[in-house]
Amino acid sequence: MKGASGGLRLVDLCCCQGGASRGYAEAGFTVQGVDITPQPRYPYPFHQGDAITFIAEHGHEFNAIAASFPCQAYTACWQIQRNEHPDLIDVGREALNATGLPWVMENVPGAPLRDPVELCMCMFTTDPGTYRPRWFETGGGFTLPRMEHRPHTKRHTKMGRPPRPDEVMHVVGNFSGVAAARLAMGIDWMTRDGLREAIPPAYTHWIGTHLHATLTPTMTGGARHAA
Repeated sequence: MKGASGGLRLVDLCCCQGGASRGYAEAGFTVQGVDITPQPRYPYPFHQGDAITFIAEHGHEFNAIAASFPCQAYTACWQIQRNEHPDLIDVGREALNATGLPWVMENVPGAPLRDPVELCMCMFTTDPGTYRPRWFETGGGFTLPRMEHRPHTKRHTKMGRPPRPDEVMHVVGNFSGVAAARLAMGIDWMTRDGLREAIPPAYTHWIGTHLHATLTPTMTGGARHAA
């Protein structure tokens, strides 16, 4: 199973505007996104539809799967407002395992992921514009090393105003400063709605590099997961 450019194929479920997808693409994958809602700013081939249904029907066409199932049920905002949001982690994990493919599932800290690896922008730069910690669970025979989580030396800016030099942005809700958020996240094509749902591509570039290295030896003499 190779993409149009001859590389390994990865499907990004619940892709939104493509922050995670960009990192996987930069790590060498041919990426396709899937989301239940239209994503006109998504920069790669895109399918609108249900993520669980898609991998049941088309998972065998890919070499690996990434998933960012809705996180709102686990956020601090939900703890206050108690709005109803879908919880797809357990059913999503079952569907991912059923494919037999290596997979990565991302969510916010506090989500019910199993033995997750945490990534934060402080691990990728000494001068982060946002911290944006996220958890990553892996499966299908794929594992990740753990990186040292450096101390957070900057405070979060108050909502409604741009960050000062000694502050980092909290890119959530109706935050102020789309241009600053794009710079902090390493994303230059997203709207405010996309940015507050995104993860920095630096995370998935790092993950994708490990995933690509894991898969590449198995491709000698043919695809590991033949359709």
